[in-house]
Amino acid sequence: MMGALNTVTAIKAKPASFLVVVLVMGMIFFIPLASYAATRHADSEHCQSGTLYLTIDTGSMTAAEQIADVLQTEKIPATFFIANEETAYGDRVLDSRWVPFWKRLVADGHAFGNHTWSHATAREDLADGRLRTSRSDRSTLVMDQAEFCQEMKKVDTRFAEITGQHLSTIWRAPGGKTTSRSLEWAKQCGFPKHVGWSDAGFLGDELSSVTYPNSLLLERALKRIRSGDVLMMHLGIRSRQDPFVRVFQPLIQGLKAKGFCFAKIVSAP
Repeated sequence: MMGALNTVTAIKAKPASFLVVVLVMGMIFFIPLASYAATRHADSEHCQSGTLYLTIDTGSMTAAEQIADVLQTEKIPATFFIANEETAYGDRVLDSRWVPFWKRLVADGHAFGNHTWSHATAREDLADGRLRTSRSDRSTLVMDQAEFCQEMKKVDTRFAEITGQHLSTIWRAPGGKTTSRSLEWAKQCGFPKHVGWSDAGFLGDELSSVTYPNSLLLERALKRIRSGDVLMMHLGIRSRQDPFVRVFQPLIQGLKAKGFCFAKIVSAP
């Protein structure tokens, strides 16, 4: 169980010394100015370099069990952003096959946010008051506010149905892409806090393993990551030939060896 592990409330208005949120091309990035000292592990001598926030989006689910095993072994908390997207096995993330997996993560004390039901990427706010998005198959999905809210509420309802626990009131837009309308609608639908990731926290697991081999991604992450960074990866990416999960445990161990601790992100009280 991870109930005693670090937790941070996200993303409340904080002093300038804590965090800057930057909106660039519809994507929200988090740039740390100082660590979240109040959320560090009580055993502070092991947190000399500060605190990191590991976030994991769903994806193909091919690495799901391995990632859960590493988190449990290393006693690391994470924040999962859940979309009911299609997996590499022909089912969907919240289908019955995955119920034991999600129950395991809940029992281990992780945090959970919304990644939308259809995992459709926001493209633009339309003049007629609706939102244009695109699905992974490149088809267009246009939504009004009620339909957008259903995208959010269906994930929360299904997750609570299979685990007994509701999502935290945080969300991550697919691809990190937001619009003014999607942010406002999400807030009105009960998910007021959007969580992006730090530039250095983009772990690159969705990049080509030919151009970005695991050794390069590992080296780059260990060199660039700083206290307060929000890290982002997936529970598997089907297009990557050499799965990033093969260097996931070395990454966690390397960051711990550098003096970092980990915290999860939860909703505002």
